[in-house]
Amino acid sequence: MSDSSMYAEEYFVFLEANSPEQILSADELREKLKTVLKNHTDRLPRELQTLNSLEDQSQHLVENCCEFELSAGKLLQWYAIRLEK
Repeated sequence: MSDSSMYAEEYFVFLEANSPEQILSADELREKLKTVLKNHTDRLPRELQTLNSLEDQSQHLVENCCEFELSAGKLLQWYAIRLEK
């Protein structure tokens, strides 16, 4: 039987052009994505346009995507990581 914690996505590496990589908790990533979404409403993918709140939109991105396009060729990316003790 596998340990369910192996599949938990608790931490993410967050990449943004011209910035050092950041290690964020899932909550921190959702907060960062909410800020991005609030400032880029004109770039929302169709599947996010159907969601009513920033919370739902950011959660959808965390669970289903690994990047968001801020402008042509400028992306934010995030990847789940596991921190070892």
